[in-house]
Amino acid sequence: QVHFVESGGGLVQPGGSLRLSCAASGGIFSLIAMGWYRQAPGKQRELVATISSSGSTYYDNSVKGRFTISRDNAKNTVYLQMNSLKPEDTAVYHCNKHPPYRVVWGQGTQVTVSS
Repeated sequence: QVHFVESGGGLVQPGGSLRLSCAASGGIFSLIAMGWYRQAPGKQRELVATISSSGSTYYDNSVKGRFTISRDNAKNTVYLQMNSLKPEDTAVYHCNKHPPYRVVWGQGTQVTVSS
């Protein structure tokens, strides 16, 4: 089973930036399409961005132009660079394979955008 550990969240003011990291272990990371997901209180988990094994990316319209997903296969790590953050970006952010079929969700990392 592949395991993922997220880090890099925190409290930031509107307009600020954060970079989230997701460290993977226990699988062939370079062959796995990855995604970042987020869940705010009272809402369902939603897909934020994906990156394929070949580097193709997808972004939800709500973050397009502000967020960038990337991966470093040598480090078994996927990143989410978040710029121009808005209060509505506040959520617990999770990483996992995409599509998230038969997965275990970790604790994620909290991102809070507030002045």
